[in-house]
Amino acid sequence: MKTTIALLLIPFSLWWAEARTITWEDLKDVKFSRKFVKGEDMYFLFPAFGEKVKKLNGQALQIKGYMIPVDPEDKIYVLSARPMASCFFCGAAGPETIIQLNLKNRKKFRTDEIWTVRGRFRLNAENLDECNYVLDECEPVLKH
Repeated sequence: MKTTIALLLIPFSLWWAEARTITWEDLKDVKFSRKFVKGEDMYFLFPAFGEKVKKLNGQALQIKGYMIPVDPEDKIYVLSARPMASCFFCGAAGPETIIQLNLKNRKKFRTDEIWTVRGRFRLNAENLDECNYVLDECEPVLKH
């Protein structure tokens, strides 16, 4: 029984050990087009991901950035290439400069704390309730 459990844990451990470190520069291979969404009665930016970004889809990745609270009560955060004062939500950057964090374990972070996080990278081109870049099974690795 102990051997079976140990064997099941090895692939999971190796998956995290193989997490590739990326930078925000790696996520710039994307173009956006403005489209009207009738159901929302407004325009949204829809991504056309480039080949470099498409190759990252589904990969175990880690990246360093600024924690931005979306809903701190529900512990919903995004990681940003820039601090809150100049992030995407304030209009000073594009949607490619934030990653939605689907945290494995709920945790509270302070605005603009700098963290390296890791998770399974996922591209989102259609779901308006999520960011274009998502880290599933995300966990904080290092506070800077």
